[in-house]
Amino acid sequence: MNANINANLSGHLVLDGFLFWFFEEIWKWSVAVNKAKFFSSEKNCIKSIDDTSGKYGRMNFIGQTLVKNRPIRFERDCAIMASLDGNRVSCLCCIRRCFAGSGLNHRQMTRKELPSVVLDTSRMGNEVVIVKNGRRICGGGAALSNVPILQNKAYFEVKLQQSGIWGVGLATSKTDLNKVPLGRDADSWVLCSDGAVRHSDEEKCKVGELPQEGDILGITYDHIELNFYLNGSNMNCPVLGAKGTLHPVVYVDDGAIVDVHFTDFFHQPPQGYDRIMVEQSLL
Repeated sequence: MNANINANLSGHLVLDGFLFWFFEEIWKWSVAVNKAKFFSSEKNCIKSIDDTSGKYGRMNFIGQTLVKNRPIRFERDCAIMASLDGNRVSCLCCIRRCFAGSGLNHRQMTRKELPSVVLDTSRMGNEVVIVKNGRRICGGGAALSNVPILQNKAYFEVKLQQSGIWGVGLATSKTDLNKVPLGRDADSWVLCSDGAVRHSDEEKCKVGELPQEGDILGITYDHIELNFYLNGSNMNCPVLGAKGTLHPVVYVDDGAIVDVHFTDFFHQPPQGYDRIMVEQSLL
């Protein structure tokens, strides 16, 4: 038994070491190309990579910094990227939190093992990170599902794994996935982390209870109404007028991590609604 435990611990250490080395190499390459400074937080300190000497410096963990007059949290075990002028900081990847439970291993995944509907890595923001076979989003930006909703009544869920700025709803492929929060254009209809449902930069309604970390949000769409559910209960905030070729959409920022469930739901879909189906013509 002790041998098995030691083997498992050894495997996790090797994987963590590989991930750290991998992102470290990306940082060094980016420094050479873009002449930018990169920071990575590990436990209670921040390591900085000097863009000219390539040497490592160390500073005390400061908790937060101020960028564009707003606080940015340096999350533990996150990789943080900053430009030289200090005007831009974004989360490159929450290495352990984002990859936790991702089932990352050395074996090849077969086509049959992958879910039919996932978050689409070809339709996501430039600073978005998608893991867990297309079911977890972190970083900064938005991502669409790989297929649109074509059936009469569709249902999907998201779980708020880590708090921050987030939003979930529907969008067309025309929406800008790099500009968050969504809901400010004519191509997105989203429930935002502040409890407002927005479209075309208008607040369509406001939910009575704010979703919290660990909550499950359900989304239904029947080509007439878009509705949101909190832990199985209707939030009574229907949205009319969502039309076009619509995809489920999720956006994150400021450390938020969201898991998307297109199957294996936590709650029973409302009567008449089912998981998003993939049309034969799309296969």
